[in-house]
Amino acid sequence: MFTNNPFTDLTVFLPPLAMQAYIVLMILAVIIGTALDTYHKGSARFFAQRREKAKAAAQRRLGGTQTASLAARTIAEAAVSGEFRKWKRRTSHLLMMYGFLLYVITTIVMVFAYPTAARTPTILPVLWTTGALMILVGGFWFLFFLRVNVAYDGDSPLHLGRADLFVGSLLASAAFALIWHFVQTASASPTATLIFFGLYIFFTTLLFGSVFWSKFAHMFYKPVVAFQRRVEEANGSSDLPSPALGRHGRS
Repeated sequence: MFTNNPFTDLTVFLPPLAMQAYIVLMILAVIIGTALDTYHKGSARFFAQRREKAKAAAQRRLGGTQTASLAARTIAEAAVSGEFRKWKRRTSHLLMMYGFLLYVITTIVMVFAYPTAARTPTILPVLWTTGALMILVGGFWFLFFLRVNVAYDGDSPLHLGRADLFVGSLLASAAFALIWHFVQTASASPTATLIFFGLYIFFTTLLFGSVFWSKFAHMFYKPVVAFQRRVEEANGSSDLPSPALGRHGRS
């Protein structure tokens, strides 16, 4: 199971071009959904106004090197989920983030570059499976143990709302991907294979097609907000309060 390209057997009833077209459609769905979300919430207009306001209030002008340094620090912080101070929340987020990247990237590579089993490097299906497992570990850890709002409201860990659409559809996509691949590899009935493949496609489509309603777009907003905050702090235009000092005036 860990060494077979799960998409090659699809060629029996589905040409490689079909899956390739599907992936292109999902990429377009993310772009369109993010654009609609940005327009609906006025995020682009807000950030543009925020930048103009910060530029007018700046006490110092930042050079290209300083701006690049701030961008690098923002990327580094995002890479380690530095916005989460508690290690449990950070670990869960990192597992989902890097699992998602492995899962998506290896899917794209296997579907576009290696449509036949004879050409697929073993490392790709291994990474694909590993990515899906990382998503499941990090996602279920978050859903059942780390959702602060659910615990605070006294709701059951099984309670799901609109805010859980992204995580829920991501977990379902990864779970049914592994189940489909297992059933496919175990040489089970073609009907069972098609059923689980259909469920995998359904939840994957829900994941990428629901960007406008889910928190998917937040992955793009957070780095932008963090970078703008660093720029404002560096040029002196930030309107956020200074960090509180200790009892004796020391940090």
